[in-house]
This record gives sequence, C-alpha cells and structure tokens, in this order.
Amino acid sequence: MGEDVSNDERERDDQPDLQGLRGQIDAIDRQVLELLSERARIAQEVGAAKVRLHAPVFRPEREAQVLRGLAALNQGPLPARAIESIYREIMSACRALERELIVAYLGPEGTYSEQAVLRQFGRTVQTAACQSIDEIFRQVETGQADFGVVPVENSTEGAINRTLDLFLQTPLQITGEVALRIEHHLLSQTGTLAGVTRICAHPQALAQCQQWLTAHHPDLPRVPQASNGEAARMAAADPEVAAIAGILAAQRYDLKSVAEQIQDDPQNTTRFAILGQSDALPSGRDHTSLILSVTNKAGAVHDMLTPLKEHGVSMTRFESRPARTGIWTYYFYVDLEGHRNEPHLAAALAALRDSTGFFKMLGSYPVA
Repeated sequence: MGEDVSNDERERDDQPDLQGLRGQIDAIDRQVLELLSERARIAQEVGAAKVRLHAPVFRPEREAQVLRGLAALNQGPLPARAIESIYREIMSACRALERELIVAYLGPEGTYSEQAVLRQFGRTVQTAACQSIDEIFRQVETGQADFGVVPVENSTEGAINRTLDLFLQTPLQITGEVALRIEHHLLSQTGTLAGVTRICAHPQALAQCQQWLTAHHPDLPRVPQASNGEAARMAAADPEVAAIAGILAAQRYDLKSVAEQIQDDPQNTTRFAILGQSDALPSGRDHTSLILSVTNKAGAVHDMLTPLKEHGVSMTRFESRPARTGIWTYYFYVDLEGHRNEPHLAAALAALRDSTGFFKMLGSYPVA
C-alpha cells in the first residue's frame, strides 16, 4: 500500500511551485498597473485636447474600434467576452478622468436597462434612474443627462412602441446600441419559495417565463409590476414575494436565486438604443436608423424601398407604426447596414428623401 500523505504535507510540497507562480503574477500585476497608469495619463492629455477642440467626451465609434481591435488580437486563453468586459471598465475609468458622464435609464435600480448602461459605458458613470421612457428622453434633451438608454425591441415580445413614438418627436440622435441577452431568475429572500404567496415581475417578463412558471409553479399568482427592478425591491421588503429579475437586481437587493434562467426562449434578447446630442462617426461596422412615410397608394412601399436595392444597401429591420394622422397611414422604422457618410448609403438616403413624404434620420452608430 502506498504511504498516506496529509493535505498539509501536500500543500507544503506544492508551496515552492505556488510561490514561484504567484511571484510571477505579482510582477506582471505591477507591470499592468504601470501601463494602466500610463494609459490614464495619456487619456488625460486626450481629454485636454478635446476641451480645446470642443469635442465630446464619449466617442462611441472610437471605443467600438478599440474593442474590435483587441478581440482580433486576442489569442486566449481569456475569451473575447472577458477581454471586452475588462477593457470596457478601463475605458470607463479613463473617460471619467475627463468627466464622469451622467446616463439616464428606465429604473428603478436592478433593471435590465441599468444592465445595458453598464454594458455600454462601464461602471465609472453617474446613473439616473427614471420612472418612464418619456423622462429618459426629457433628461437628455434638457442636458440633465449626457446620454439615455432606452429599450427598442425584444426578440420575443417585439417592438417597444413608446420608444418608437418618441423617436418621432425628439431632436436626439441614436449614438449606439446594446443587444442584451435577457436571463430571468426567480428570486426571493431565502432562495426558496417557503412562505411565498405570489410572483411579481414586469408583464413582459411574466410572458417570457409563462411556460416555465406553468410547469413548475402553476399555483402561485403572477402579479404584474412596473419593472423587474420594482419587483425585486418588493421581494427584498416582503418575504411573501418572489421576483423575476436579472442577476443585477439580485445583487442590488441582496436576493437569492430560487431558479436560474427560467425564460422560455434561451435566445431572448432586448435591443437598447443609446440617445445623445451628437452623431457618431463611422466605426467600420455601423447601423443607420431612420423613419419614413409614404402616400397611401398602390406600390408606394415598394417604390420607397427601391433606392436601397439600386445602391446595394441591406436592410436589417423594418417596423411599421400607425401615424395617428389618418386612416391607414403609417410610419416605417428602418435600420440599414452602414454609416450615413458612406457613399453608397449617402446616395440611397438622398434618393429616399426625394421619394418619401416624410424622412427623419435617427442616426448612424456602431453595431452592437
């Protein structure tokens, strides 16, 4: 029989190797810190140059180019998503040395909208939780916030109609987009359903989890709330409430998971638009969004889209909304591949201006 070796003895045997490896990591960490500090100092110089040139603090196209370039250079073992997450926070911290941005989102804390803010801007920003989508638009339009994050569409439930309607009225530009995978968790104070009498969530979250809820907890009433963040806040205050919300809400309200990823569609994704005062420059991979309307006559929509085909422009989204100005009159919300400054797209847009009764440019911005 082999000799028994205690865990303490194994640890002592391994310690020289561990100490050596840890020493290497410590040395690398010192180098990384020195390089981060140097990067931050250069970012401060960039900030000073922006002040002289009256340039905006946040350039979404530049940050998109940096992240794409790093993803192309990455050879592992860290996955691309981890590299993006790390550098998003580095850029956020360096940007804050110029000025800490204020970003409005649909509150309260712990919503997927707040999660989209963190995905786009990192954690070194000031966030402003708003009670409605209208308030987000208003805060950015009046300069109370630098940017706003609004939901545009969900892959399961479709378009967010209030956002589309407000696009018609606002002078703001879409400067970016976030595609956020929606992962719903059933949360409670204890991590169990003992004593729970109802499940609360936003109506869309309840709809997106209805099959799972029917299969596992058909006896518990489902109570709609204004947001998943509000449902999580209620669960934190009341042991009889369980909430459907994301991991950020669990962290914000110190809730425990009863069940994870209970959404019926594992690909469930919400797309958010970033609203700002200025346009984004070309990043190399962009979308352009606009609103169109045509006279109600045979072939009008076909004729409206003809310039896109003629100039080789791909359409990625086509959504219609009643214009509310007459029977069977519609506005069409269109997303195109490319930036408005690209020659082929610029030519198509010029033709669209001439052939439509209503044309509004919402902006060109980096693809999520």
